[in-house]
Amino acid sequence: MQEDNFDNENGNDIEMDMEVEVYTLTDEDGNESDFELLGRHDVDGQSYVALAPVDTDEGSDEDEEGSFIVLKVVEENGEEIFETIENDDEFDRIADIFEDELMQDMDYDGEEPDSESEDGGEE
Repeated sequence: MQEDNFDNENGNDIEMDMEVEVYTLTDEDGNESDFELLGRHDVDGQSYVALAPVDTDEGSDEDEEGSFIVLKVVEENGEEIFETIENDDEFDRIADIFEDELMQDMDYDGEEPDSESEDGGEE
């Protein structure tokens, strides 16, 4: 598998954003839900992921837009397993890291830089 090798011999644009990693998670009741990977961070030698629910239901709650979950990545039998972060302090610290990063991304995507400086910017 080659990563970051997006040379296109045909001259077509290739967008990296089109590659979305989706994971199917199973809750305590055995219900499966799909989640999109928003990011991954290594903190103090431990890996964590932020996942957002994939909108598969037409009647899904609009209020949950922008919500995400944070899970700890552990290796079990050579496979990565996502686990709930049990320690509240650890969860808060890691969630803050992802929230800061994701809010930065939203600011860049949702608002044009010139729209804030309406006064005094004329030439």
